Amino acid sequence: MTLNQRIQTFYDQSTAVWLDMWGEHMHHGYYGPDGSEQKDHLQAQIDLVTELLRWGDVQQVEHFLDAGCGVGGSSRFLAKLYGASGMGVTLSPVQVAEARRLTQQAKLDDRLTFEVKDMMTIQASEKPFDLIWSMESAEHIREKERLFQLFYDCLRPGGQFVMATWCHRELDTALTPGDQKLLDQICHLYHLPPLVAVSDLQAFARQAGFQGVETADWSAAVAPFWPAVIRSAISLPGVKGLLKSGWGTIKGAWAMRYMRQGFRNGLLKFGLVKGQKI
Repeated sequence: MTLNQRIQTFYDQSTAVWLDMWGEHMHHGYYGPDGSEQKDHLQAQIDLVTELLRWGDVQQVEHFLDAGCGVGGSSRFLAKLYGASGMGVTLSPVQVAEARRLTQQAKLDDRLTFEVKDMMTIQASEKPFDLIWSMESAEHIREKERLFQLFYDCLRPGGQFVMATWCHRELDTALTPGDQKLLDQICHLYHLPPLVAVSDLQAFARQAGFQGVETADWSAAVAPFWPAVIRSAISLPGVKGLLKSGWGTIKGAWAMRYMRQGFRNGLLKFGLVKGQKI
């Protein structure tokens, strides 16, 4: 199977389990700048969206793209907060079906659309966006330089992008064989092309033409997420859900320990990038 087919299959199989255990926000949570805040994990996921918007200085939005939308949790949040319209895209038909169902329940289906679509095929000729929101999806994209150029082309002048994505640490010292083995395991089990450092993403954004490009490392802020996910996965409902969802999801659950290890030893980073089209 191609990389996109593997990603689609993974999310088609695992989405129901994730929805049952964690709800509509399929991403990390925010536990304070140093990760020390104790909070409900759904609240932590909502807080991550709120804090990312604050960090991105997103003041107003009329029409946005949710690039890698999952089941549309961020899309509905943005639509409610800004009174905006938007389009969400994902490779997973299961996620699109759930996104449409949840959006109809929220009575936002007049403002939000969801499509089974590779974000790399979006055309600049489509209605331009004033915000591109990329929450933990860019790590699945192999051609990251082209991704930033696509984002730039699809934004109207004055528009901005805000991205949170998985990265590896800066390579001021070379990766050890153990580091590379851990990264390879994570990328294999989560269907990722090779990860890059956040400074690489910053360079790609600037090359695409974005101004005011900034980055941040929120690894400490999100680190408590993985122990919480592991606890939920080994609970009785979690185990039942994993067994029902199939081998691909079980292998993804097994990879959680690698994610926890990567954050603990500083190999993995939760990187943020933002920029504006002038």
